[in-house]
Amino acid sequence: MSITPERKQELIKEYSRGEADTGSPEVQVSILTERISNLTEHLKSHKKDFHSRRGLLVMVGQRRRLLDYLKKKDQSRYAALIERLGLRR
Repeated sequence: MSITPERKQELIKEYSRGEADTGSPEVQVSILTERISNLTEHLKSHKKDFHSRRGLLVMVGQRRRLLDYLKKKDQSRYAALIERLGLRR
């Protein structure tokens, strides 16, 4: 259900904007997207796990806020990110 440290490092390397970049919106959104997809798979088989469902909704809201921030700051980076991640909007 959780993301492995190796996978997290892969995502950071793939979406970072610089050498030591771990906190840019692109990296944060990519990590949240990975966690959301893992949790979605978990909830498909555990339909009554309402505590995890609430955590999923919190993560989706956090990702939405980060994407709104990125859209406000730099429209081209926003468009490139949602294209790479395959998100709607």
